[in-house]
Amino acid sequence: MDALERLLAVEQVRQAVLRYCRGVDRLDVALMRSAYLPGATDDHGVYVGDAAEFCERVVGSHRGYDATMHCVLNHAVEVDGRDSARGEAYVVTYVLRTAPDGTRWRDTWWGRYVDRYAVHDGRWGIAHRVCVHEFTESAPLGSPMDKPLERFHQGCEDRGTGALLGPAAFGA
Repeated sequence: MDALERLLAVEQVRQAVLRYCRGVDRLDVALMRSAYLPGATDDHGVYVGDAAEFCERVVGSHRGYDATMHCVLNHAVEVDGRDSARGEAYVVTYVLRTAPDGTRWRDTWWGRYVDRYAVHDGRWGIAHRVCVHEFTESAPLGSPMDKPLERFHQGCEDRGTGALLGPAAFGA
């Protein structure tokens, strides 16, 4: 594998990880699944098994949150050959939720995705994922910023639609 092929493989792997995160946050099962290869497995601690089934479960459970945001930080990828690689992505996840008493909370999760990647039909994806927990924190939300936040597009506009903000967001 030459340098250009290696760079293309690394970028395809990174795009798969980003699709996974966007799929979770936008409640898009198909987008989440596109990050995994057929027959992939996922070990998220509370679930260990088929990645496709995991995607269904995650999107179902995340519908109960007001919003989620999975942020990929450092992402190291080592290509082992023409059809395999491994990597580790540091992740911070923010979850906004409303408690039964009406108070709003921000849960923050820090961890890592330790992945094995492979190629299937010319496409790089996640073959096996282990989700490693580092630490968490929960805190009540304080007062919002002193900005006219209602003038911004809201995350709920495209959550669960599987689409980016529509043309109206761009003045079209």
